[in-house]
Amino acid sequence: MLVKTTPLAADAAVETLKAAIESQGLRLVSHINGQANAAKLGITVPADQILELFRPDYAVRVWKACKPAGIDIPLRIYVYEDERGVRVACRMPTEVFSPWNEPALSAIGVELDPMFRAIVDSVPES
Repeated sequence: MLVKTTPLAADAAVETLKAAIESQGLRLVSHINGQANAAKLGITVPADQILELFRPDYAVRVWKACKPAGIDIPLRIYVYEDERGVRVACRMPTEVFSPWNEPALSAIGVELDPMFRAIVDSVPES
C-alpha cells in the first residue's frame, strides 16, 4: 500500500487529488465523505474521505479479463487523519488485481500503477 503524510488539510488534499485524477485521464466515480456523514449525526470525527476512481474502458477490460474481479473496481484513494496528520493512501492497481492471478488483469494494473502514483504524488509530502 502506498501511504504518505501531507501538510495539506484533508479538504485541500482531496481537491488536489481530484485535479490529478482528471489530469491522468481517469474519472472520479464517487466521493465518500465519512467526516461529513458523521457530522450529520452530530458526531465529530477526524478526516475520513474516500475517492473512488476508474474509467469505463478500463472497466470493460476488467470484466473481459475476469468478470468476478469487477468487485474490485472502482479503485480507491483514502484520505484520513490520524495521530501523524493527514494521510493519503491507496492500494496500487497491481496489488488489487494480483489475487485474481489473471495475466490480463495484471497488465491493466501495470498500466494504471503509474497513473495512481502520479495522483498520490500530486499531494505534497511532509
